Amino acid sequence: MQKITLLCVGKLKEKFYREAVSEYAKRLSRYCKLEVVELSEERLPEHPSQAQITAALAREAEEIFARLPPAASLIVLCIEGRLRSSEELAQLISTWSNRGEKQLVFVIGGSFGLHASVKARAWAQLSMSPMTFPHHLARVMLLEQLYRAYQINTGGKYHK
Repeated sequence: MQKITLLCVGKLKEKFYREAVSEYAKRLSRYCKLEVVELSEERLPEHPSQAQITAALAREAEEIFARLPPAASLIVLCIEGRLRSSEELAQLISTWSNRGEKQLVFVIGGSFGLHASVKARAWAQLSMSPMTFPHHLARVMLLEQLYRAYQINTGGKYHK
């Protein structure tokens, strides 16, 4: 069974987000071994300078790299990432599985995104939409899309 890890910068505070994550984690348990890891988001002043943001992202990147399993394929969600349809994501997951990729790690950054070093190390960069969403909602959206991808790959009716 494929293992999927979500490394998420920031903690979910809202109950409705936690419940949605829990629901999709339950649904995904039929298809993969899912682990959701929340990493600390660096605290910044209300109006941080670009240097402060870059330094905070670098510290977050260190924590991300420390949590990466050695042989995992890294996929980051970022604004520069490629837009993919649900069917394309399903095909990617199928391809990774067929190539023997046992562990996929998806990274969702915090309010200011991800450090360039994390993006550079990624096997793939994905974008959910050209619109901006809260990073907490992106976690729910990614889990839903992963569930949809497994449903597509197994011929399930959810995608219809």
